[in-house]
Order: sequence, then C-alpha cells, then structure tokens
Amino acid sequence: MARWLRSSSIQRQVVFLIFSLCAFRVGCETIRYSVPEEMERDSFVANIAKDLGVTVSEMAARKARVITERSKQYFRLNLSTGDLTIREKLDREEICPHSEICKIFFEIFFDNPLQLIRAEVEIYDINDNSPLFPENEIILEIQETTSVGSGFPLESAQDIDVGSNSLQNYTLGLNDHFSLVVRAKKDGDKYAELVLQRQLDREEKPEMSLTLTATDGGSPPRSGTAQVRVIVLDANDNIPVFTRETYEAHLLENSPVDHLVVRVVAKDPDEGSSGEVRYSFTQKSERHHRLFQINSVTGEIRVVGRVDYEEAKMYEMGVRATDGGGLSAHCRVLVGVLDVNDNPPELVLTTLTRSITEDSPPQTVVALFSVRDRDSGDNGRTVCSIPDDVPFILTPARSNYYELRTETTLDRERISEYNITITTMDMGTPSLTAQETISLEISDVNDNTPEFTQRAYSMSVRENNSPELLIGSVTALDTDAGQNARVTYSILRGPGVAASSVSINPESGDIYVLRATDYEEEREFEVGVRATDAGSPALSSEAVLRVVVLDENDNAPFVLHPLQNSTAAWSELVPRSAEPGYLVTKVVAVDADAGQNAWLSYQLLRATEPGLFAVALHSGEVRTSRPLTERDTVKHRLIVLVRDSGESPLSSSATLNILLVDGFSDAYLQSADAAAAAAAEGADTGALTMYLTVSLCLVSFLFLLSVVTFVLLKVCRRRGGGEQYTSAPGTLYGDGNLPRDWVDVSGTGTLSRSYRYEVCLSTGSGSSEFRFLRPLVPCPPQQGGCVVTGSGKERDLLTDSHAPTDLEGADQGTASFSEDLVPRSGGPGCAVNKLIGSNEDSGQNGLLSYQ
Repeated sequence: MARWLRSSSIQRQVVFLIFSLCAFRVGCETIRYSVPEEMERDSFVANIAKDLGVTVSEMAARKARVITERSKQYFRLNLSTGDLTIREKLDREEICPHSEICKIFFEIFFDNPLQLIRAEVEIYDINDNSPLFPENEIILEIQETTSVGSGFPLESAQDIDVGSNSLQNYTLGLNDHFSLVVRAKKDGDKYAELVLQRQLDREEKPEMSLTLTATDGGSPPRSGTAQVRVIVLDANDNIPVFTRETYEAHLLENSPVDHLVVRVVAKDPDEGSSGEVRYSFTQKSERHHRLFQINSVTGEIRVVGRVDYEEAKMYEMGVRATDGGGLSAHCRVLVGVLDVNDNPPELVLTTLTRSITEDSPPQTVVALFSVRDRDSGDNGRTVCSIPDDVPFILTPARSNYYELRTETTLDRERISEYNITITTMDMGTPSLTAQETISLEISDVNDNTPEFTQRAYSMSVRENNSPELLIGSVTALDTDAGQNARVTYSILRGPGVAASSVSINPESGDIYVLRATDYEEEREFEVGVRATDAGSPALSSEAVLRVVVLDENDNAPFVLHPLQNSTAAWSELVPRSAEPGYLVTKVVAVDADAGQNAWLSYQLLRATEPGLFAVALHSGEVRTSRPLTERDTVKHRLIVLVRDSGESPLSSSATLNILLVDGFSDAYLQSADAAAAAAAEGADTGALTMYLTVSLCLVSFLFLLSVVTFVLLKVCRRRGGGEQYTSAPGTLYGDGNLPRDWVDVSGTGTLSRSYRYEVCLSTGSGSSEFRFLRPLVPCPPQQGGCVVTGSGKERDLLTDSHAPTDLEGADQGTASFSEDLVPRSGGPGCAVNKLIGSNEDSGQNGLLSYQ
C-alpha cells in the first residue's frame, strides 16, 4: 500500500513538472492573430482556450483576463466560452494613422499560479477610402514662351489607406498640349507632373481645362478627380532660378513655433514686377500645412505646429517661385526630424496587493507592472529602481514587465506602512523619469510598551505663579495599533511635598503646578511620571519630571556700601587738587534675584553741583568729572540710583556726602564744624562714617599730645643746657647768638603761641593718614636778615598760624623735608634761604632769574 502511495506521488510530481514546462513555453511565446478593419462589435477573433490548450472551467477558476497596452481596450474575453471578441468597431486609420503595419498588443493574465501570455492582433487594411485632392481645381499659369518638355508638378492626392489600397497611379484626360508623368518621393508618396508637349500660343488658346484622376490599387479600385486649369500668360523673358534644386535641413522634434527651418532663394534678372519673386508651397498636404509655413517674400520656412519624430522622421515639400510676369520655378525641400528625449517612460500597474501581514515570507509578490517608452534608441531604453531603504526588491518578469517582491521579513512596529516609489528612467540625454507610488499596509501584533519621548523632562515655572498652572506636557508613544496604543498618564506618589505639588491630565499628559513657588526658597524639584497602555495585560514605563523655578524680579537692590544708617556727617573727603577721574568712592549693592534681574546699573540721580561728579554705569565708581576750583562749594550731597535689569526694573538709592578740603587742618576743622552742624541739624549719616571719624579724632589727639610733650621736653633741655643753638644738618645756621626770649615756657608745660605744629596730610582724600609733623620755630634776629639753608626739597616755614606754602615745583609726595625757620622779629630783607641754580648754556642763555 505504501509503495502504491509513493508511486502515485511520483506520478503527480512528473505531471506537474510537464505542465509547468508547457506553461512556461506558452508564456514565453507570442500568440498572433489578424483581423480586417471595420469588423462590427462582438465579432469573433479567436478561441483563446483552444489555442492555449486549457479548459473553459480552468480559465474561469484562474481568473483569466485580457489587458491591452493601450489606454483603450479593444478586445473582450468571454470566460464561459473562451472566445476573444471585438469590444467595438475597429478603424485601422484611426488606430494607426501613419503606420503601414497596424498591430494591437495585449497580455492574457492567469492567477493561481500567476502566468502572463503575450498576444498581438494585426489589423489589415481594406480599401475603404478613395484618393482625394486637397482642392477640386488646380490652377497653373504658364508662360506662352515656355519651352517644350518643361515639367509642372501638380498637387498630390491623399489616400489614407496603406499598401496596395493606397494611391497607385495618376491619369490625365485627352488634350493636345500636355502629357502626364508619375513620379515618386523618397518617402514613397507619388505625385503627377504635367509635361509640355506642344508650344503654347496665348492668342490661339489663352486657357484650357484638363481632368486629373488619381487611382488606388484596391479591388475594386477607388479614384478621385480634380480639374487642372491652365492659364497661358504673356511672354516673360526670364524665369526665376533657385540657387539649389534640393534644399536639405534637419530639425529637432518639438522645436518651438516660428523656428526657422530653411530659407529658399530664387533669383530673377528681370526688372519691375517681372523680377519680383513670390514663394509658395506646391503639392501641399494637410500635414505640411499644419506644421510648416513659408514666407512668400523672404522664402523662409518656419515651424507653425508640433513636430514629432515618433509621427514622421522626414518631410518632403515642393516650393514654387513665381515672378510678377507669371513665370515660375520649382525646388524640393527635405526636412529630416531628429529625435529628442521628449517622451517620459510610462508605468502601468497590472496587479497590486494593498496589505500584507508582517509574518509574510520573503519573495512574496506585491505588485506586477509594465514599462514602455515611445522614444527610440537610448531615449527609449528604460531602467527601474526603488529606494534602498525599503525591504523590497524588483525582479524582471519578462520583456518589459517587473515584479515587486518582499526581500526580508517585515516589522509593523518599526514601520506600519510603506510608500514604495517606483522610479522609471530612460537612457536619454537629458534623462526623463516617471514615478508610481505604491502604499502597502502591514498588520499589527501587540508586543510593545509605551515609551516616553524623553527619559527625563525639564519644565519651568516662574515664581509667584498662580495655582493649577499648565507648564507643559509629557508624551509617551506606543508603536502598537488600536486599543493597545491608547496611553494614560499618572504621577508616582511618594514621600515629600514634590509629588503633591504637580498633577497630570491622564489623557493628554499635560502637567499642572498646584501651588505657588518661590525661587529664593526652592530652585527645583523632581517627580516620577508613569505611562500605561490599554492592552491586556497592561504595559507601562516611567520617566522623571524635573520642574525648574524661574526667578521673577521681586527683590529690589540692597546697598552694602556706603551704609545708609551711618551717623557720620560726611563720609568722603576729596582734596581740591584732585584731577579729573579721581576715585572718590564706590557704591556696592547686591540683588537677591538671579540672572538679568540681578544685573545692576548705577546712575547719578541728584547732585548738589551737576557735572562735578560722575558715576560709572556698571561698576558704581564715583569719580570727579572735571578739575576742582575755588568757586566749588565745600559740601556736596549725591544721590545714586541703583537699578536692576528686570522686565519691570526695581531700584534703590544711596546718599553720599562729600567734602572738598585743602589740607588736613582745614579738613579737620571743617569736619568738626560739619559734624557739629550735622548733629544740630539732626542729619542721619552712616554708622561707619561716624566710627571712622571718632577713631581719626582719637588718633589725632594722641599724636598731637605726643608731639607737644616731645617739644616741651626738648625746649626744657635746651634752656637748661645753654642759650645758644647748636648747628646740625638740616637745622638753622647763624651766629649762635639767639635770644633767650624765643620760647616762653610756663609752669603748665604747654608751648607758647610762638610755637605751633601743623599736621600735614598726604595727597589724596581728607581721611588719609598723617605724613609728617613739622614745627614752626621763630628765627633769631640777625643784622641784614637771617639765612636758613636746606636741601633741594625744602620749605620756608613762617612762624605764623597759617599753613605752609610749598615752593613752586617742590615734590609733595616726599615725606622728608629740611625745614627753614624764620623768626617773627626778622625785619624786611631777612634772608630765609638761597637757591643756587646752574645752566650749561653760555652767554645770555646762561643767565638765570629767580621768582
């Protein structure tokens, strides 16, 4: 039994192999039929089932169908009988207007398995059209002096039939002057030419009429006639002569309208109207008339229609040149059409599958299509391609047919739909392309969890926000389809206030802040977000949400220096010798906000004397704007505005008190007076200025007390040791007889008014430290004056209470000086010192003067 089953299986495989080989042979051959034109609708062509060797039931089961390559379908396949019939009446002249052989190609398709059989039907011509002349009457004007044997081409008749049914011959009615010669063009068309056999005489017969008959080769033959009217003209000595008997030109198809093809030239040596040449077409057909036009004056032949290489590859035209006397000459114009790549490829889909499961095996047929190009040569050769990033391949089926197949297994979660663009490109220059896009859907399987677009989201909210404020949204995507792709959102609740500070819309993923935030207390916080799909079982994923609190400009700048609660009357001292740009002080302020809200700028809002001081915009430095003068007031009050750079800027102000001083003594006295006045007026100055002033006063007092004590000790020692000063470097030089009444020391231990000490300050502000202490000592009387010597950086110190005056050009930045002492009793002419100068020049240039 098992042996019989194996034998039956082997027999079935052999039969299937033989059937496949037969089907392949049939699919590779072309079935050819022929029918005459003008057959009525539903006329029988052939029995497809019998010719292919299949049964009618098999044709119905395999869904056999006929598809014509043309857009119009001419045949119908009857599946119940297997007959191929005509769908509508066939007219060969309409289907193939310019082709001698007319064939209609079509394919017979079978499904299960897929099989394609190519077939063709040739439509042969019947003699159903008669030759027709373009005009019923042909007029010829011939000069009576025309020589015997001259030829005159006549208009050609047109017969749209082909082969033997087309125009074959011309005949001419009986006459005494002309005979007829039938000639053929290079394209095969025939035309008639009158030949003069007997000299014309206008006086004898000025006009004659001839009958021209055109006959085709059908059975029975058909014919058409035209009347040739010959008008004999009076004598004209010269006839026009063309420069060439045949003009040849080449023209690209699709040349633009008014494009110059060629220019014919005929010359006539006659004068006047007899020498004026006019040009016209002869044997003009309808096709020539719609494509070309000749200028009757210049002889230029231009394009007036669309020239198509696929319609005709060459045009032959006759041109006549006629002068004013009626004489004419003829020439021929041959125009060759050059092919250009003007027809894009055509792609026709035969079968197409709209959807396919993602588990379909490789090499599954998705679509079957054909490609053709009407151009010739390389312009008609085509190649097909699809994008490289799709899992499909193109395989040639046969001739110009291609199959689109899957290359690998598909994944719907990665790509749920493919839009496959099939590109067909010819080999012409420039290349033309055609595209067809096929949409293919892939089935779904639920095997993916929702995935957030980001692992961590960062959103921002401005402080002092309103509750339940929308700050953004999160998104999770599920590559599944339908219910499995519906995602809901939730907040992961946990310890702390962060999770209760935000809420989420479960459908849209919108995030809301539930409470007002404060940037100065909390800069950011984090919560967890979960996305869950609607599948069974449900799949989920999580992400982190980071909420950043943005700063608002809700804090005004705070001035750190100078402190605005100080009780000092004047916080800054400026010497009158200060140059422009002298740094008086610096306003320092901070802002509790961040970013642009904390960017501070400084502006001088109010000043006692505008233009004397300026404030740097960004650093807050207060500097002098010009040199100080004696007319400037001593006391100045400045109000500096400190402003941040927020959208709604906030500001604070700082008040500066500035005192202009000449030296320390004036500064000290004026500061004391100012302090008393400020205390009386109740002016509020900063605590820091008050502390600095008190400290300065204490230090000054202790220093003065030490100096006075030291001077008293020295005076007492000198009075006890002798009445005469001893000379020492940098001290007085005299005769040694100084009066004893220079110093009056009382029992209280204080100096008399004859001795004073002045505290000299260093250059800079009035609040600078002490530089040196110098005594004011009277100069002993001396006849003829008293001479006190010193170094080059010395000073003359007068024994009055005024501050010393520096010598012009003395360096005030040096702390060591040689003091010159002048006694109060010194009379006019008392020598204080002697300045000795020298000059390296000679003569008048070496004379020095002192001032």
